Amino acid sequence: MKKLKVASFFAGVGGIDIAFERAGFKVCWANEIDANASKTYALNFMTPLRTADIHKVDATEIPEFDVMVGGFPCQAFSVAGYRKGFD
Repeated sequence: MKKLKVASFFAGVGGIDIAFERAGFKVCWANEIDANASKTYALNFMTPLRTADIHKVDATEIPEFDVMVGGFPCQAFSVAGYRKGFD
């Protein structure tokens, strides 16, 4: 059975990508603007990662995919942020 391909936008360190891979999907491309998050992502995944503002990514760089995912900004909930949630 063919694995469905995922393009991961605003990937962060790859939390949602891990979930999709464990569910049987193949993450074929990822994008993240933050250089530090990108370094962590690259250490944990072999997925092609484009570190840039999504506005500067040419659509032709993105391979064909079946599912598009986008990371929710986690800083408001993370121990790395202020942990104020939606407040």
